[in-house]
Amino acid sequence: MNRPAVTALETADWRLRVFGIYARVRDLTADDDIVAAHDLWRRERDELFAKHPATPLLPEDRPGFTGLPVAPYDPAWRFTADIEEPAADDPRPRSFEFATGTDGVVPFELLGVAQIDGVGELDVWRLASYGGGLFVPVKDALAGQPGGTYGGGRYLVDTIKGASLQPELERGGRGSARLVLDFNFAYNPSCAYDPAWACPLAQPGNRLPVPVPVGESYG
Repeated sequence: MNRPAVTALETADWRLRVFGIYARVRDLTADDDIVAAHDLWRRERDELFAKHPATPLLPEDRPGFTGLPVAPYDPAWRFTADIEEPAADDPRPRSFEFATGTDGVVPFELLGVAQIDGVGELDVWRLASYGGGLFVPVKDALAGQPGGTYGGGRYLVDTIKGASLQPELERGGRGSARLVLDFNFAYNPSCAYDPAWACPLAQPGNRLPVPVPVGESYG
């Protein structure tokens, strides 16, 4: 078996494991043990980064790796928000395209906007290609700051890769859907660790004016 095929299998195994982690997180959350769910998420991701052959850590960063920098769980940063359709005169972009190294140009379409009390609002995107999926990145006021968060933003929801805290979408008002957005589970994209990865980053509508001190930090 040639190396590209092995690499593809390793990447597939990584994604399957991530799906499994979030499934266990949802099970614990259903039992109202969100702190234990968050701890499991942190420990299992540390294990993947440390030992899995598809880890995004660069070879020189692996020997000294002791775990990802993740803040303790804070329930004040967990929200359930309606996905609301933007007004017709709202100037925000309705789509964007992202060029990857392996999957060509990936199109995204705006599904709606999540209003988060006391925090701001985030665009909710739909992956407009094979597989579908919801995508919600976030870039907060700590992005790019020393000891802060990754400059390109983090991911809250990426269902095509299993990153979702709810087994199904709740129904909101006027036929909309409700989305669980827990910033404690915000994580860095792979390109934060290895520049060889191409990752879609936070769009203008996914940038918050406030610091978000929970989730995975950077640097």
